[in-house]
Amino acid sequence: MTMPEKPLVIDMRGIWSQYREAVIHKDLDFQVRAGEVIALVGGSGSGKTTLLREILGLLRPTRGTVRLFGVDLADPDRFRQRDIRRRLGMLFQQGALFSALSVYDNIAFPLRELRCLDEDWIRELVFLKLAMVELEPKHAALTPAELSGGMIKRVALARALALEPELLLLDEPTAGLDPQRSQNFVRLIKSLQQSIGFTVVLVTHDIDTIYGLGSEVAVLAEQRILIQGALEQVVAFNHPVIQTFFAAGAARA
Repeated sequence: MTMPEKPLVIDMRGIWSQYREAVIHKDLDFQVRAGEVIALVGGSGSGKTTLLREILGLLRPTRGTVRLFGVDLADPDRFRQRDIRRRLGMLFQQGALFSALSVYDNIAFPLRELRCLDEDWIRELVFLKLAMVELEPKHAALTPAELSGGMIKRVALARALALEPELLLLDEPTAGLDPQRSQNFVRLIKSLQQSIGFTVVLVTHDIDTIYGLGSEVAVLAEQRILIQGALEQVVAFNHPVIQTFFAAGAARA
């Protein structure tokens, strides 16, 4: 008996993205199902960041449809759009923490935006999220300026997980970390994903991150998703972009 397919969390079809005369995406399709971990890779200028912004709803494609959890992001119903935003979390490349706020207030920020939780509940949730990313209560009083690069990533991850999202978007999550901190952060993300089961899409150029997460891969090239599938399948795909990208790590596949 075959298992039914899991529902689509991201469903992008016929995407055209254009800035003046420059076409970034052309008839691009990209689908991600619940519980999947997808690494989105591609060369500089291939449109990875643009695609991520379109998933977030920060940018509308010139043509095509973007659906999250079955809801079209072009739907004018602002309450439906608000509910969709609460189902996703975003970890920005440099953390994007509020420099004037403490670690505690950075994590509390999205919880306070709900306007339905009292401070006692927020306090419990903040310390729960700190524990999830393997930080201690004493770190809550620190400011971003007092944090190491690895701690900034963990606090940013705690904030991204504050509303218990079903979809987590990661933009170069290990950028700027040394190999050991990068490995530890990848282990943390993998552990959280396996225990909670959220869907992950990460933009990365780091081969070790891809191998460490054991993710599927979507390759963005030639203005479209060139191939999407298991790591072994993608590495074996005969295309110069893929051969160049995975040249350093193909021997481990």
